[in-house]
Amino acid sequence: MLGRAPPVPGYFSSGVQFVQSELGLNFDYLPVFDGADNFIHAALDHKQWLYAGGEGNDPKSFAFKNLGGTAAMLKQAKKAGLARAVFLSDQLVYGAQDGGDHFYETDDPKPGNIYAKVKHETEKLLSAMNTSKFGTVSLRLSHVYGPAGPGRRNKWDGLFKGYLTGRPIAPKAGCEIHGEDVARAVRQIVNAEHIRVAGGIFNAMDAVIDRRDILEPLRKATSCPHDLPERSDRDVVSTMNCDKLKRLEWRTGGLVKLSTTLDHMLRHM
Repeated sequence: MLGRAPPVPGYFSSGVQFVQSELGLNFDYLPVFDGADNFIHAALDHKQWLYAGGEGNDPKSFAFKNLGGTAAMLKQAKKAGLARAVFLSDQLVYGAQDGGDHFYETDDPKPGNIYAKVKHETEKLLSAMNTSKFGTVSLRLSHVYGPAGPGRRNKWDGLFKGYLTGRPIAPKAGCEIHGEDVARAVRQIVNAEHIRVAGGIFNAMDAVIDRRDILEPLRKATSCPHDLPERSDRDVVSTMNCDKLKRLEWRTGGLVKLSTTLDHMLRHM
């Protein structure tokens, strides 16, 4: 595992070798790739807690570090003889997310901010580097949820605390996918036949989840007297068609997974 900071002890369920590094043009990644079969690229150089908007006041450096660093890593992964590289991209490459559209991988991307543009440019970089021996794949993800690992905070902690303290919560719904379902998608891609995935783009989302559905179990568990937000209009939420990934026998946890995850989160608040 490559990363800027080592994970806290016990973060992974089994032993993982950690190598401290970052995205950039002047790093030697070859020793890490030696003996590896696949490369999963989930890195993004950005301001803490920000993805869209993570460029801060320096969009040129943001683009340079992320695109240039990714290019350097891919070239070295290819040189090391890895069979496949999977890049975790984002649904935002399609553009506006509030029109009720249903996106397919064949749709023309219309990225609306620097973050989405960098993701799209990275996808094009992977596609250009794809060969018969080095297969590259981009996985376009919706929002990702799941229990926080040791030393990390839950993505919905702020929402939970705001509700419990009586702050008005605006209605909102969005596309979500559990982190385990993302891992399952990556596993299906790296294990698939080269001809079925190499050079391709795959959508990955599970369900449209409303804030009311996230907060309702919290209200029941705490007997909180505050009103839940009204249900939002799900018809204006843009979604992704995932049939292409499902043809690789990929399945998601659905609302059952959401329910068990919320139970876990509430027990560990």
